[in-house]
Amino acid sequence: MNREVALKILLALVGLIFLALAYPLVIFARQDPALSMMFSIYVTLGVFLLLAIRNPLANRSLITFTAWSSFAHAAVMGTQALRNMVSRGELVGVAILVVIGVALIALAPVKQRGVPVSQRS
Repeated sequence: MNREVALKILLALVGLIFLALAYPLVIFARQDPALSMMFSIYVTLGVFLLLAIRNPLANRSLITFTAWSSFAHAAVMGTQALRNMVSRGELVGVAILVVIGVALIALAPVKQRGVPVSQRS
C-alpha cells in the first residue's frame, strides 16, 4: 500500500472517529457544557478531515494541525490524569491521541517544491 492510500485511509478513520463524537456532544450538552464545546470542535474537524481525503496535499496544513493539536490535547489530558485532576482512565485517550498524531505526521504529504518562476517555460 502506498503512502497516499494509507494517509487517505487514516484520514477516513480519524474523521469518522471525530465525527462519532456528535453523539456524546448531544448527550453531555446539559451535563457538561465544556465537554460538549470540545466535542463540537472535534466533530467539525472530523468533517474537514473527511473532505481532505480528496486532495491531501492541498490540505496539508489541516493534517498537520490535527496532528499537533492531538499532541497538545494528549499532553494536557495526560498531565491532568497524572495529577489526579481527571480519571486515570483518560490515559487511554492520551494514547489514542498520540497514535493519531504520530500517524498523521508520518503520513503527511511532503511539501512540494515549486519550480521557480524564472525557470518556467
